[in-house]
Amino acid sequence: MTTEEIIALEEQYIAPTYVRPPVVFDRGSGAYVYDREGRRYLDFLGGIAVNSLGHGVPEIIGAVAQQTAKLMHISNLYHTEPHVKLAKLLVENAFPARVFFCNSGSESIEAALKFTRRWASEAGGEAKHEIVTFENAFHGRTYGAVSATAQPKYHEGFKPMLPGMVYLPLNETEPLEEAISAERTAAVMVEPVQGEGGVNPAHVAFLRHLRKLCDERKVALIFDEIQCGLCRTGKLFAYQHHGIEPDVMTLAKPLAGGLPIGAVMMKSHIAEVLKPGMHGSTFGANPVACHVAHAVVSKMIDEGLADRALEMGGKLTAGLNALAETHTDIKEVRGAGLLIGVEFEDKVGDLVSACRDEGLIVGTAGDNVLRCAPPLVIEQRHVDEALGIIGGVLDAR
Repeated sequence: MTTEEIIALEEQYIAPTYVRPPVVFDRGSGAYVYDREGRRYLDFLGGIAVNSLGHGVPEIIGAVAQQTAKLMHISNLYHTEPHVKLAKLLVENAFPARVFFCNSGSESIEAALKFTRRWASEAGGEAKHEIVTFENAFHGRTYGAVSATAQPKYHEGFKPMLPGMVYLPLNETEPLEEAISAERTAAVMVEPVQGEGGVNPAHVAFLRHLRKLCDERKVALIFDEIQCGLCRTGKLFAYQHHGIEPDVMTLAKPLAGGLPIGAVMMKSHIAEVLKPGMHGSTFGANPVACHVAHAVVSKMIDEGLADRALEMGGKLTAGLNALAETHTDIKEVRGAGLLIGVEFEDKVGDLVSACRDEGLIVGTAGDNVLRCAPPLVIEQRHVDEALGIIGGVLDAR
């Protein structure tokens, strides 16, 4: 089919939940993707921080073929090896935990909300049910996850939201004192680096204060590392920058390199309140997804991709800051590792489109923030190419 035929069929058969540009991507290799006409694009969005190893990765292709030939699905009613191996690998490189596997970031948030509310109800009864989250956060699209997302635009037309949600400003410690209650609060959930909400890092002093309050008031601390985890910020997990461990951590996006998977890691005091039948997922812990995820995480660790994210992220940030010196519409360059946001005075939709026209894929994080989340395997030449395109587009703007 031609590009035009595919787009026409989409308009006829696909639910209108996305605004897509008139491009049909057909294949990928390394840091590049190609459309149906064979045009090459440098991918500096990585499937929204999913394709951390790039495209056409031999280890992923091999792992998919190996496991699909053995066992694709059997359900959580039975033991399988891949999810046990993956859980062991994650725990050995994070903190002592038990792991629940699901299929997406939103599902991992839903599970984290249920698990922490269950733990809190046993500790303090049903009154201890509130979930504290932060403005400009993004936790997902399903009902509990979007209820936890403190952005009114995602709530329009879907109210009432799940009750018991409390929204606070990020990086302000004073409001925490009153909002976090030993009697009412089940959990506090925060992204160490906000992704969709503008690439806003949580300050280390703020996270330390959160940890202290949660300990004092017997409240669970959830870190949403769906986007910022797994080497993206320069550590395997973002919490490891400061040594502030959560009670619960959610993972997804890059975990299986492009296959759907989510995970919830929880410390023993949370896990021990769970009983068979309290939660589940038909496709969760899928043997293929888990086998591939083990290969992905192993490659991240073995090849030092966290350090690479720091190195390449530093070079990209330096180049973007240099552009900011000559383009006054850039307000700030911020982020961590290879999760970088460039805040502009005005909306950046036209800038994203212009970059794509020049062969560079970038994204937005809010109306006025350009987001870069490229594969962690990029090299200096890719950074130079991206900066050249962005600079040229800004000059012509």
